[in-house]
Amino acid sequence: FSPQHLDDDTVSGSNWITENNVQHSLSQTTKTTRKPYCGFTQETLSKREQAEQESLLAAIQWPKPPDGKIAFAQSTDPTQSDFVIVKPSRFFKVGDQLEVLVRMKDFQGKPKQYGGDYLQARIHSPVLKAGAAGRTVDCQNGRYKVFFTLLWPGEVKVSVSLVHPSEAIQVLLRLREERPDRVYFKSSFKSGRYSETTECNVCLPGGFPVCNFTDLYTGEPWFCYKPRKLSCASRISHAKGGYLKGLLTQEESLFFQSDVNIKRPILSTGPDSVIVKPKAFTDSSSMDRAEDPTASPSGYYYEDQWRSRTHWIHNFNKSDDITECLQGKVIHLFGDSTIRQWFEYLTAFVPDLVEFNLGSPKNVGPFMSVDLKHNILLKFRCHGPPIRFSTVFSSELRYIANELNGIVGGRNTVVAITIWSHFSTFPVEVYIRRLRNIRRAVIQLLDRSPKTVIVIRTANVQELGPEVSLFNSDWYSFQLDSVMRKMFSGIAVHFVDAWEMSVAHYLPHNLHPNEIIVKNQIDAFLSYVCPLQT
Repeated sequence: FSPQHLDDDTVSGSNWITENNVQHSLSQTTKTTRKPYCGFTQETLSKREQAEQESLLAAIQWPKPPDGKIAFAQSTDPTQSDFVIVKPSRFFKVGDQLEVLVRMKDFQGKPKQYGGDYLQARIHSPVLKAGAAGRTVDCQNGRYKVFFTLLWPGEVKVSVSLVHPSEAIQVLLRLREERPDRVYFKSSFKSGRYSETTECNVCLPGGFPVCNFTDLYTGEPWFCYKPRKLSCASRISHAKGGYLKGLLTQEESLFFQSDVNIKRPILSTGPDSVIVKPKAFTDSSSMDRAEDPTASPSGYYYEDQWRSRTHWIHNFNKSDDITECLQGKVIHLFGDSTIRQWFEYLTAFVPDLVEFNLGSPKNVGPFMSVDLKHNILLKFRCHGPPIRFSTVFSSELRYIANELNGIVGGRNTVVAITIWSHFSTFPVEVYIRRLRNIRRAVIQLLDRSPKTVIVIRTANVQELGPEVSLFNSDWYSFQLDSVMRKMFSGIAVHFVDAWEMSVAHYLPHNLHPNEIIVKNQIDAFLSYVCPLQT
């Protein structure tokens, strides 16, 4: 059996079944009929959930190039494209908007006539170790406007990069819908001395008997092919299986070349920096904004310290400050390896916080650190499948929603969650379902214990090459992150904007951001746990 053979009714998509059991495709909102993704995992959505899902999918819809195959020569060439600063020599002061116009050309030097390219942009002052992310608007005619808020005085430089051309995004879209099996998983089954390993996923092609490991509480689907001799109950572990190769045609692979069109700088015609003057008077009103996970930019670096525009961040430079903040508290960290970095940072930085050896597999967990003197308990646990970790014991495969339901909560309970990277290979509906379950549990926890501090760490950008792009592109992460911010806005949770903190920084992008960035994330996190008494 090879995972390549998907029959029609298991190809990804998002037909879902409504209360009256009629299948509705998204064709009204997306103008494409979507095949059902795994008929047997179809959830019955309430009218409200259905409406929310449709509006989330509509909000992340990406502009498509004109129909028909586009040859590589007609795709976006970052080298021939350029940007100009609008009115670069005008008088700029702190707080002003800076507008940049990006003009795309193809490899033949012709201006592009349509949008859909994915850009990342930032302003920065290297001497000041200052930086902030920009907001891109696609004019859908081959031009893009990027808006920056000037947040510090001095010489401020603009950098724009093409992450993927629009032609590559179409390939990523196709893969997300048609090849959710491109990362596959496996489980080991064991009884006495005999063991077997089979393939697992959110959805498996039919024709073979499967073990249904769908979670009874959340309804999260998970399946493994049934072992030949052993029972489904003998499953002992879950692990990453591997990554499929040969996903692209020869022509498509041209859209994914490291030195050509993946995360390549676009240079300016004319000046690429402006001089910003200080404000005439100190204006403190900029801090009185409520926390809006969609505000842009949410913060900026200055002297390598992240300053949020929505809340005061206190710098926890001494380990004693952290100990004082966390004294008497239980901190639960849930998610992937990017929040495991928080566990590792805090355990390494705070001398009295000592890891208690639970005998867990390295990098997988669960992990626990204890400070008996100050009564601090810090715990990390990975989210449930799909998770691309080496080996997670079945008994430790837990869903965040279920874990939250087991937490009493209160003012000495802190919860931090991140969940994004391991969902990038699936249709967005799979992610929406997971967040819906987590959100329900978060709301219930806040309902019974309103003083519980709940923090969500967003996604972040990473280093991309031809391979990684097909599984974990920033574009996938950006789409999921947009969904997460929308689904959790208006709920009493706090956000650590790891996305902007990774885009705005001068260090090269990394799936696991460098320690200085992690320190800034921790400072933002602890500033919610222990806000300065003003």
